[in-house]
Amino acid sequence: MPDGNRTNRAAGQQHLVVVDMQRAFRQQGDWHVPRYDEAAAVIAGLVASGLEPIVTRFVPDPAESGSWSAYYDRWQSMRLAPSDPVWEVELPGVEVGATLDLPTFTKWGEGLAGRIPAGDEIILTGVATDCCILATALGAVDAGRYVTVVADACAGQSDQAHESTLALLELLSPMVTVTDSAELVTRPQTAAV
Repeated sequence: MPDGNRTNRAAGQQHLVVVDMQRAFRQQGDWHVPRYDEAAAVIAGLVASGLEPIVTRFVPDPAESGSWSAYYDRWQSMRLAPSDPVWEVELPGVEVGATLDLPTFTKWGEGLAGRIPAGDEIILTGVATDCCILATALGAVDAGRYVTVVADACAGQSDQAHESTLALLELLSPMVTVTDSAELVTRPQTAAV
């Protein structure tokens, strides 16, 4: 879904944010994302092109405050300790250092805000398009950041959920741009962080 006509693109730096590429979403189970490995391969290509990743992890809060308790009642199999290996990053071909860990769907918060100034562009990749990518994109645009969602570097709970979410995000143009990796790596880039 390239958007070569983007005229309001951020003038600042580009920041590759890799959302929740973790064993919990790669392995077979309740939270399995079917096209995880396809998205992971595209992310590895983006990193190889020179974009330095900021990697996030979903790590549950054992306190399960508010509606989170009901959520984990629904997903009993995922009621696991924050130290469980299921929360480890699995991103073949990418060396991952420190991660930004949050117990929320959105990964937008103080951690990303402190690294990505207003006017800069967030390049979102990861899983799941219909949950954490959507939540992170909405939080970032509310905070005045430009967001680019790389369609082939994301994966959803199903192809339909993925495509429907991308269509929804396209309605937020020019704050959100949906593109693919081929278009992203060929357009002029500013300095990556």
